[in-house]
Amino acid sequence: MSRFEWMVALRYLRAKRKQTVISVITVISILGVAAGVAALIIALAINNGFQNTLETSLLSATAHVSILERNPSFGIENWERLMPKLRRLPHVISATPGLYGQIALKGPVLGSGAVLKGVPLGHGAAVPQMLQHLKSGSLASFDTRRGEYGIVLGSRLAEQAGVVLHSPVTVISYQGQLTPIGVVPSLFHFRVVGIFESGLYDLDSTWAFTSLPAAQRVLDLNNVVNTIELRLDDIFDAPEVAREAEQIIGPKLTASTWMDQNRSLLNALKLEKTVSIITVSLIELIAALNILVVLVMLVMEKHRDIAILMSMGARRQQIQRIFVLQGLIIGALGCTIGLTLGYTVTALFNRYHWLKLDEQIYSISYVPFLSHWTDGIWVAGLALLTSFFATLHPSRSASRVAPAESLRYE
Repeated sequence: MSRFEWMVALRYLRAKRKQTVISVITVISILGVAAGVAALIIALAINNGFQNTLETSLLSATAHVSILERNPSFGIENWERLMPKLRRLPHVISATPGLYGQIALKGPVLGSGAVLKGVPLGHGAAVPQMLQHLKSGSLASFDTRRGEYGIVLGSRLAEQAGVVLHSPVTVISYQGQLTPIGVVPSLFHFRVVGIFESGLYDLDSTWAFTSLPAAQRVLDLNNVVNTIELRLDDIFDAPEVAREAEQIIGPKLTASTWMDQNRSLLNALKLEKTVSIITVSLIELIAALNILVVLVMLVMEKHRDIAILMSMGARRQQIQRIFVLQGLIIGALGCTIGLTLGYTVTALFNRYHWLKLDEQIYSISYVPFLSHWTDGIWVAGLALLTSFFATLHPSRSASRVAPAESLRYE
């Protein structure tokens, strides 16, 4: 576009209007585009924040690929033979056995239900990701000492049981012992050696970690596990690794990916993102309609000026581009304001956690925001494209003005 078209377009936008309403609608159009862009950036940041927080927290506690019994019974036997084969699979970083079981946890005063997870700890074993950064305590010692085992509790679980670091706790196994008066729950003495905090209420309020031999003793099992957890260098390679693992583990076992285990949650987040985009895009549509009204009224106001320009040699394509430019300038101003506002709001809310949540319902205590710079590109592109389409009809109408007819009575 030539300098002449830019000059005329900017002059029309800055010039005083014979009708004040056009200036008002122009400002409303800019604010409408800005509101739509800012709202879409904020909505996407909330969705990205929830998805990232949930995936990060969940995947710090669960495996990317889990080897499980196809028909759960007494656990996976001979699991040691599978470990070297699974570690050799492409993209596999580590393979770790695990044993889960429901228990009751009793502190000095209070008690609480919990999920006990036994994993290899100590003696050079790989430390689970969730336990790599404990809120307090250390994994330095997990050996039996004076009949006590070490245990790591979630922060909320420790609060519910009324225990702190180094406190003694009693683990009550539902397996129990058979006595003449019936089955009596088995009691095991543990000492709290660490407290972790994942950020997810469900994990922090129910999970407890101990060594694999201790978990096997509490659950009254032999040398078996009920899962082998594979961690990958790329979590999105999980389906491919699961298919390869199926060829190794045999028909009695199955490989389940993190996507399969959390499918309903991921689908809900995906649907929420789609609905947010559609809903907020309606704001962009309203802003585009405002741009359309502004340009239609501007063409009506500048009817005589257009005729003079055309009589002085301006081509119809130039007249059309002048009004297209005006619409795009309005859209660009709105985009700039909207992107600045949207990214500023998301940064502040994510830093200071101003939007609080009930963590017992939503699993996290605040609304997380995560902005991607790529979102700004396509959101701005969508806004400018919408603004461009809004200019097509008015610009064509302006280019069809007949100079002789418009200036006949001047």
